[in-house]
Amino acid sequence: MDLRQTLTKQFNPLVSHVECTFEHVIGSGAALMVIHRDEIVMETYWGKQSLEQAAREVQADTQFHAASVRKSYIGYAAAYAVTCGAIASIDDQVMKYLPHLDEERMTGTTIRHLLTHTHGLHGTYTGEIVREFPAGSSWAYRGVGIDMLAQIVKRTTGKTIAQIVQEQVFQPLGFVETGWRAQMDPKMVEVIRKPDDVSWYTSTSTEGDKMNLYVSARELAYWGYFHLKKGFVDGKQLVPREVIDLATTVQSPPLQDKDLPQNGFLWFVKDLPADKTEIGERVPRGSYQILGYTGVTLLVIPEHEFVAVRMFNSFGSPPGYDYLGDVRGFGDCAMRCLLES
Repeated sequence: MDLRQTLTKQFNPLVSHVECTFEHVIGSGAALMVIHRDEIVMETYWGKQSLEQAAREVQADTQFHAASVRKSYIGYAAAYAVTCGAIASIDDQVMKYLPHLDEERMTGTTIRHLLTHTHGLHGTYTGEIVREFPAGSSWAYRGVGIDMLAQIVKRTTGKTIAQIVQEQVFQPLGFVETGWRAQMDPKMVEVIRKPDDVSWYTSTSTEGDKMNLYVSARELAYWGYFHLKKGFVDGKQLVPREVIDLATTVQSPPLQDKDLPQNGFLWFVKDLPADKTEIGERVPRGSYQILGYTGVTLLVIPEHEFVAVRMFNSFGSPPGYDYLGDVRGFGDCAMRCLLES
């Protein structure tokens, strides 16, 4: 996959926004990629891949740690599993597919709840799963649901998440800068973090189920573009449109608190106004976004045929940094560029 590049000053304010964020977080490198109406209109790189003096400059093939942006790939695999019939319905009980779990604790929890962060489960550091609230009654961002989804996808399809996206997307589009890495590579950034940050962990799993996805800015933008075009790229319908539609439309159950975020298949989807969403106020309905703890963000605005990616190698938020306000501002800045230029 290769889009024409026509750089424009229209999105210079977005460059300034990413520069400002880069100055506030603790990192050594950053990147910005913007696709608008089937063309790359902005591509910018800052800094180095680590804090080492002789570190490699951040460039087009630099691979950043995706953190929770990985969940968009898990969401895709789950949508594929539903579309091909491996998962009968997202309203199926989780226990139907993972019968080894505690029945009393899991009662009422469906795959829909896992996909939309409304399952109400929390995994402790001792490995125990506890319930925070009744399934479908509220929203909380917890990793235990992601682990269950990965298990369900593998059990129902017979394939790992990595195998599904590799066969259906990466290989047809020629992606070579996206993958779950078991060891470091010279083109991968070092993640700048506090040594005692308990949120950080590494893995040697290459199945797509762990937090070790690395991806370049351009291939993450192409991943967003693949969704924008609903799987129709280079004159071919690579996957059924239904897979993308499932993944990127609201699947959240009705919640009493209307300020909670709305999700598709793990994507954050802009629908009704919600104070706790990560998507900017000016971003129109039907848009969708995924954000990682490293600040890596992928925003897709179908109404404007727009995809934007920002990348950092900073893990977590330094004191005084409002990550939610910042990522909302990223989307709102993009909209100003689109509407006021």
